[in-house]
Amino acid sequence: MLRYSSPLVQVIIVGVICLLNPGMFNALNGIGGAGQLDTTVAANANVALYTCFSIGGLFAGAIVNKLGPSISLALGGSTYALYSGSLLYYNHKHHQAFPVTSGAILGFGAALLWTGQGAIMLSYPTERNKGKYIGLFWIIFNLGGVLGSLIPIALNWNGTNGGNVNDGTYIAFLVLMGLGALLSLTLLPPHKVTRDDGKPVEVQKFPKWKDEFTQVFKLFLDWRMLILIPMFIASNWFYAYHFDVVNAGYFNIRTRSFNNLWYWAAQIVGAMGFGKFLDTPLLGRKSRGIIGLFILFIMIMATWAGGLVFQLTFTRNDEKRNFDLFDSGYAGKFILYFLYGINDAMYQCYAYWIMGSLTNNASILARYSGFYKAIQSAGGAISWRIDAVGTPYLVELLICWALLAISFPCTFIVAMKIKETSDEVDSEKTGREISNSENVERKGGETNSDAI
Repeated sequence: MLRYSSPLVQVIIVGVICLLNPGMFNALNGIGGAGQLDTTVAANANVALYTCFSIGGLFAGAIVNKLGPSISLALGGSTYALYSGSLLYYNHKHHQAFPVTSGAILGFGAALLWTGQGAIMLSYPTERNKGKYIGLFWIIFNLGGVLGSLIPIALNWNGTNGGNVNDGTYIAFLVLMGLGALLSLTLLPPHKVTRDDGKPVEVQKFPKWKDEFTQVFKLFLDWRMLILIPMFIASNWFYAYHFDVVNAGYFNIRTRSFNNLWYWAAQIVGAMGFGKFLDTPLLGRKSRGIIGLFILFIMIMATWAGGLVFQLTFTRNDEKRNFDLFDSGYAGKFILYFLYGINDAMYQCYAYWIMGSLTNNASILARYSGFYKAIQSAGGAISWRIDAVGTPYLVELLICWALLAISFPCTFIVAMKIKETSDEVDSEKTGREISNSENVERKGGETNSDAI
């Protein structure tokens, strides 16, 4: 019988929250142009979103550690509903200011939500279950993209032109995102969660904000985080290309919605298979990390080579294609887009898995997750801006592909340093941090009774 305080139940709840918030956002954004004919509006909103996400991500770990995951995810989730409402407003008023401003607010909210999510997903399971929990989360989360994609398909199926989605689409997303924010309030605080091996979740609390922020900025001195920056940057860079170039730039509205459905369904396939491999007991943890990275390299390089062949058939300057799913030759394009989705899930799962292999401490993993989302979002902001200014489609593809290629040798260096267990390292590090914190407090004439 499942315990409500078990890591599995808590990760499932987080998965459902993300299904309703970023999952629905992905379904909306994945249509291309957030369902608008003019993709510049969504591109500018995404620039604001990811810029603020990048800034907020640096501080989100400290905020989540102070407020706790429940409040953090509730605050973050509410900003998704605001963004959907802004697009409903744009459908009538056609003023960019509200969508762009709400995109900026969403950036800060998403930083809180994803940092809290990352800390829970990586720190609650035992080491032998981290790949399974990451895969499970990714499956539930991407069901949001799948189910959310059914909304524009059902409401816009007869829209065979390249127009924008109707009001009902945005209203449905707004309601579901609001439910996700409310569901966040059902999460337990970390100290009430007990792992499957009977051990409590490790949380080190600092008595002052400055101590949290000091630990965040120390991440820039952690060679492992620094060398993973290319992977973090590349991990969301390709969304502007996938959604606005391939999907919105080539297909009509119902086909964009249909493609979007299968893009997120492909993520479930990728997360399920790759997450299971990263936990296989047949190999040591270091071997899983190295072999998994090699599999990922082959998959991504082959897919983007196919993408290059397709991209050479159309440019930004061409007349709008409005290609339909019933047109001849759609099958090959569908397979390519499906593979883009699989690759995305595998790449993101590996990024989380390798961070989770470095420590089991929830507080440290909250900072890692915040750092990851900050760097990832900085890359996203740049990529959406590159698309918004009318960069040639082929150039966008080559930039995406080059960043992915550069990330692999850097990530391989960290994979080579993976240890079979992080428990001993965490014990030593926690002891040093507690000792340092106590020394600082004693010098200030106070006793730190909150450090554990």
